[in-house]
Amino acid sequence: MAKIFMRIYAAAALVITVVGLAAMFIAPPKSLRADRDGVPYFTPDVLNPATGTAVPMGALIRHYKGN
Repeated sequence: MAKIFMRIYAAAALVITVVGLAAMFIAPPKSLRADRDGVPYFTPDVLNPATGTAVPMGALIRHYKGN
């Protein structure tokens, strides 16, 4: 009897894990798409016109926010 419950428990854990991972890949929540400032991940760097160097978008936002 214990083996049956253990198999049901293991199968339920497997199903929950697969469904959870599938949900994260198919329709990830908005919090996984952008950082706390609202900048989407994998945003390219911006060009600093004064120096000609690339600046990460997060650093630019922190600069204008004053953090």
